[in-house]
Amino acid sequence: MLGTYLIFTYLCTQIFTQVEDNKFNILNKIKDPEDLRKLTVDELPQLCKELREDIVQELSVNPGHLASSLGAVEITVALHYVFDTPEDRIVWDVGHQAYGHKILTGRREQFKTNRKLGGLMPFPSPKESEYDSFTCGHASNSISAALGMAVAAERMRKGENEKMRKVVAVIGDGAMSGGLAFEGLNNVSSTPNDLLIILNDNNMSIDRSVGGMKEYLINLNTNETYNKLRYKAYKWLNRNGYLEEDRRKGLIRLSNAVKSAISHQQNIFEGLNIRYFGPFNGHDVKEIVRLLRQLKNMKGPKLLHLHTKKGYGYAPAENEATIWHAPGKFDVDTGERICEDCENQPPKFQKVFGETLLELAEQNPKIVGVTPAMPTGCSMNIMMEKMPKRTFDVGIAEGHAVTFSGGMAKDGLLPFCNIYSAFAQRAYDNIIHDLAILNLPVVICLDRAGLVGEDGATHHGAFDLAALRPIPNLTIASPMDEHELRKLMYTAQLPGKGTFVIRYPRGKGVLVDWRCPLEEVEVGTGRKIRDGKDIAILSIGPVGNTVETALDEMENVAHYDMRFLKPLDENLLEEIGQRFSRIITVEDGVRTGGLGSAVLEWMNDHGYHPQITRLGLPDEFVEHGTVKELQHIVGIDKEAILKELRIKN
Repeated sequence: MLGTYLIFTYLCTQIFTQVEDNKFNILNKIKDPEDLRKLTVDELPQLCKELREDIVQELSVNPGHLASSLGAVEITVALHYVFDTPEDRIVWDVGHQAYGHKILTGRREQFKTNRKLGGLMPFPSPKESEYDSFTCGHASNSISAALGMAVAAERMRKGENEKMRKVVAVIGDGAMSGGLAFEGLNNVSSTPNDLLIILNDNNMSIDRSVGGMKEYLINLNTNETYNKLRYKAYKWLNRNGYLEEDRRKGLIRLSNAVKSAISHQQNIFEGLNIRYFGPFNGHDVKEIVRLLRQLKNMKGPKLLHLHTKKGYGYAPAENEATIWHAPGKFDVDTGERICEDCENQPPKFQKVFGETLLELAEQNPKIVGVTPAMPTGCSMNIMMEKMPKRTFDVGIAEGHAVTFSGGMAKDGLLPFCNIYSAFAQRAYDNIIHDLAILNLPVVICLDRAGLVGEDGATHHGAFDLAALRPIPNLTIASPMDEHELRKLMYTAQLPGKGTFVIRYPRGKGVLVDWRCPLEEVEVGTGRKIRDGKDIAILSIGPVGNTVETALDEMENVAHYDMRFLKPLDENLLEEIGQRFSRIITVEDGVRTGGLGSAVLEWMNDHGYHPQITRLGLPDEFVEHGTVKELQHIVGIDKEAILKELRIKN
């Protein structure tokens, strides 16, 4: 009987495997782009279908960024089909578009490990594959990086007969709204290069794209017949030697002027002397191949504008692209998302922020909300729904978000500017120059501070405490729990508080009953959580809850929640310096320059010389894994704290 069952199970497995193999009969032939280039153009639509199904199937059980990659499938296939990758460079912008790219470049078998500890990186990285030409966890850097590569290709070429490397920048998912993209475009227009820019225009970032550039791209239209005639004229002029550089630019300017007059429309890209082609259907892979073949060897910078739909090919993702940006696990057939049981669980810090912001805004008419393309992610959408005229999504433009907030604060408003910690790194100068110097009343809320998990090194909020601590006029705080977050938000909007930074992590807090009265916290004060006589642990932020869990197994260890990194609670430090010969600091940020460094400096400056051990992130980039796994690796989990406590003096 057992033998019959085993035979039946084996046969079922073989049949299932056979069905799966038939389902991907073209994709199964693709080990790398060389295999892809052996296909006929007519086979490419079927390959796109199979690639899309493979992404959906894999992400249903191994969560990741779904909708963006589905929308970029045809672009991905066409690029690797036309260009000689990896010799030719494809520079991705906003790396969550690139799952199809990973699968087609020799990583399909490994894709099941994507975003897992020790597995494939969450975003393209040259550390992982020669097909990944640049780092692209954040947005808007592709044009600048690709221009640098295009210039390098020209300078490094050994002779006129050596093949010129082609370079393509793929920018999309709202990244064109970022300031760096415009800086790159400006330089592209004035630096000799043959760069091809592909604008993957899906009218989305994570939430729906906003701003004038979005409206411009929606309305932009260029006649396809005109472009074909112009391209033929270009080839004839070039073949007959009439197109040296100065004359070429002059003809482009004349052509642009004529086209603008005829169409009653100025093209911003051609105004920068960047040839513009489009918009075209970004889901017609055969048409994209035709266009890329025409543009591949064209001299000078050019931009191909492709309209795509985020989540294309999978109905649930098409219908609700924001939710399906990173949906977690789901049932492929029904489209039902598999959510963990959230009843009687603490809320996410972001939800507490969103609900509290609305509560404060209802009491204080000066409060406005600002976020760079993350209203849903940071829960500012809660206030946005009730008070749309008092909330501003500025698109992927962190520096602008900060300076825009400063301008409003200068003339009487009180902005809460919410930015993910890792993305706020791009606004560092704006925080110094446009807020701190004038000590303007702006509340900077740094969401996703500390280790964020599977998104890895580009997304960890590791550096905010250390980077912001030296800046004058800043108040820097981190709440240990949801009650503390609410109280700090209330405190920050009171008169005379100046520029106030509050940082908190991704994910859940610790309190189911998280609502509490809104009360002022005296700036620069910490609190003693438990007393002791041998060792004092000083923590900042939610990692203090981990400390408490560890101390439940120890006796005579004091715990202080410092709450403020700047200004430090000097009364508490005086008490600690007088009473304890051994201090351990714990923080979910880099050790160098953070809380531990601040405590070391204060103790030294005031004549105290305890033994101080600093627990925090090491002086290296932490890769991806679950938050729990990464906390163990860097040594800030319960086990690491207990191990340090048990070390004898």
